[in-house]
Amino acid sequence: MALTERAYALSESLLAEPLPRRWAHSLGVAKRAASLRPILGRDADLLEAAAILHDIGYSPSIATTGFHPLDGARFLRDQEGADERVVRLVAHHSCALLEAEERGLREELEGEFPMERPELVDALIFCDMTTTPDGGHTTPAARLDEIVQRYGPDTIVARFIQRAAPEIHAAAARVESRMAEAEAGQPR
Repeated sequence: MALTERAYALSESLLAEPLPRRWAHSLGVAKRAASLRPILGRDADLLEAAAILHDIGYSPSIATTGFHPLDGARFLRDQEGADERVVRLVAHHSCALLEAEERGLREELEGEFPMERPELVDALIFCDMTTTPDGGHTTPAARLDEIVQRYGPDTIVARFIQRAAPEIHAAAARVESRMAEAEAGQPR
């Protein structure tokens, strides 16, 4: 089975029934990833697979630490033997190191999972932070506001996302710039 087909099937099995909204979000993030094919080259399938899998750590059947990037990456590595690059992208999606720091898990995350190439990290940030919880399109600013409102301003998630906001905006700008160059027919 191809990388992306296997990733979709696995994500659906872990998210669709217990967490249908999270599944809808993951589908939207993967659709966004597919739209970045012009700038991803041979890494297009890799990013789409990571995009559909990025939130599997929320699944009640695999959540252990309560920190979904770490739980998802460990499951993919230990139970599924997933592609190492996909695992690294899941582990570090959307500035996860900053949230890991808030949770006292930064050393574990850094020690177990090296960072993937910056342009792929940027692309996954862009995809996640321009997709609503229901899978629709949004802006990074609106997504950040929605996260703070959903979790509450005094939570770990809100603190982390506010700290991550400058990098999220910068990553989105870099991806948008690369897409504009590709659409204009200019070299990357």
